[in-house]
Amino acid sequence: MVKVYFFVISLLLLVLVKPNEAYSVVAFGARGDGRTDSTQAFQKAWAWACGSVKRVILDVPSGRFVVRPMSFNGPCRNHVTLRMRGTIIGPSDYRVLARSNVWLMFYNIYGLTINGGTIDAGGHSFWSCRKHNGYCYNGAQSISFVSCGGIVVRGLKSMNSQKSHMSIKNCNNMALSYLTLRAPGGSPNTDGMNIQNSNRISVYNSVIKTGDDCIAIGPGTKNMVVNKIACGPGHGISIGSMGNSLHEDGVQNIVVSNVVFYRTTFGVRIKSWARPSDSFVRNVIFRNIIMENVYYPILIDQIYCPNNQCPRQNSGVKINNVSYINIKGTSRRKEAIQFTCSPSNPCKGIKLQDIRLTFGSKPAISTCSYARGFTQGKVSPRSCF
Repeated sequence: MVKVYFFVISLLLLVLVKPNEAYSVVAFGARGDGRTDSTQAFQKAWAWACGSVKRVILDVPSGRFVVRPMSFNGPCRNHVTLRMRGTIIGPSDYRVLARSNVWLMFYNIYGLTINGGTIDAGGHSFWSCRKHNGYCYNGAQSISFVSCGGIVVRGLKSMNSQKSHMSIKNCNNMALSYLTLRAPGGSPNTDGMNIQNSNRISVYNSVIKTGDDCIAIGPGTKNMVVNKIACGPGHGISIGSMGNSLHEDGVQNIVVSNVVFYRTTFGVRIKSWARPSDSFVRNVIFRNIIMENVYYPILIDQIYCPNNQCPRQNSGVKINNVSYINIKGTSRRKEAIQFTCSPSNPCKGIKLQDIRLTFGSKPAISTCSYARGFTQGKVSPRSCF
């Protein structure tokens, strides 16, 4: 009888005590009519979710919710899931976002899942202003994670960011998957994803179409995996720019694999400024990659000089142990492989294995400056080492 009693009590507890409490932002006053400013409602909803001792689900239902720049601050007392079926949009006046560096900031949070949904910054007016040299403010990154950990983002769509779609700084243990990051090919500085000073980041099964780098891996990033990405239009996947300052954290242990680049400016690129620095790039693998009509498929550029603002010195960034394995496709330039390294710090340990790149239907070439390495398997164009 006692066993039956405890069984009934346990069953009642399972029924009555839900493992995750769920509430909608609508319960806090948000309105998905595409007009009403729901910023305050979102802030109230986040304060409740982050302060809960239980694991909670915060729902963003179907609809279009207008939200001004806001910050989702931690630390939270337990894990929070942001379950999104609707769309978060920026205010109709682009300047509201453009005056802010970030639109949606997630700060100092450990334990967060974002499932689905769409964010649309409506960047067209901002880009138009910049194109016509107006006073446009700096523009906003759409979503930023700063000093966060234990983050899962799955199925999120980011559309028409004014600047970068997603920024990750000083974060650990993040899994980003099934993302769609989109802006027109001519949109300026709209990186798909920008990562700096972060550890153990994975990005996979995602589509990135934008006007700048699909993924930019910056100083201080280590132990990162990028897998199964469709990139294009855009500027490809880059490490750097490195060597912006004399004392700078390096990049190490990066794997980029199973990527298709379609009509991008660059494919896989490492870039550094031509100035003294104690920074480095080492232990990098680019593997199983298809280039479709890419302007610079494989590039190391240690005289990086955008907008003709050139330091005109020697790069101090040390580049070691970079492997290019099973890379095939077409180049829009005859030089499909170009290694322009530092005279004072030559690139070392560059590996080319099973490469087949052509200049359209014609043979391509490779060029080297201060680069040392070796080949394995069939490599075409012929190595310049």
